[in-house]
Amino acid sequence: MDFTAIDFETATGSRDSACSVALVRVAGGRLVDSFHTLIRPPGNRYSSFNISIHGIRGEDTAGAEDFAGIWPELLARLSGRLVVAHNAPFDMGVLKACLARYDLDWPSFSYADTVAIARRAWPELPNHKLNTVAEHLGIHFHHHDALEDARTCAEIPLRAGEAAGDFRAFARELGVAVVPF
Repeated sequence: MDFTAIDFETATGSRDSACSVALVRVAGGRLVDSFHTLIRPPGNRYSSFNISIHGIRGEDTAGAEDFAGIWPELLARLSGRLVVAHNAPFDMGVLKACLARYDLDWPSFSYADTVAIARRAWPELPNHKLNTVAEHLGIHFHHHDALEDARTCAEIPLRAGEAAGDFRAFARELGVAVVPF
C-alpha cells in the first residue's frame, strides 16, 4: 500500500486558518517519511475554543511561515499521490480554503476518507472518531497533534487492509470512494 496521510489543525472556525499540518507517507505498507510544520494563520488570530483543542497559540506561530510559504513543500508531497485523511471533508476543505485565500494553484491528487474505511472495517464501534478507532486498534497517541493524528490516520488503512497490496483495490473492495481533489 502506498499513500500519504494528512492532518490539519486550524486556529479559528475558518477553514483558511490552518495553523499546523502534518503528512505521513506510506510506501510498501510501511511509514517511510513524515513532515510537520506550524503555520502562521491569517492575522495570527486564534479562538480560545481551537486553542483548547490543540494547544497551539499565537506565540507558537508568530515566527512561522504563512500557508503560501509552506505550500511548495506540501505541493511536492501531495502531487500525484493518493491521500487519506480522517474526516477528509474537513482536511480537504482546509486545503481548498487556504489555496483560495492565497490564490495558489491546486494540486493533482486523489483522496479517500479513513472514517469511511473505519466504518466498513469495524462497524461494531460506537463511533468512528479517530480516538475511538485508535483505542480499538491499541494505538496510543496525543489527539489533535497534527503529526500524531496523521500517523494514526495512516494506521487505519494499514490495519484494515493488512492483506491488501494496493490501496485502490482495497478501497474498491470496501466500497470506499477514492475521488480527485
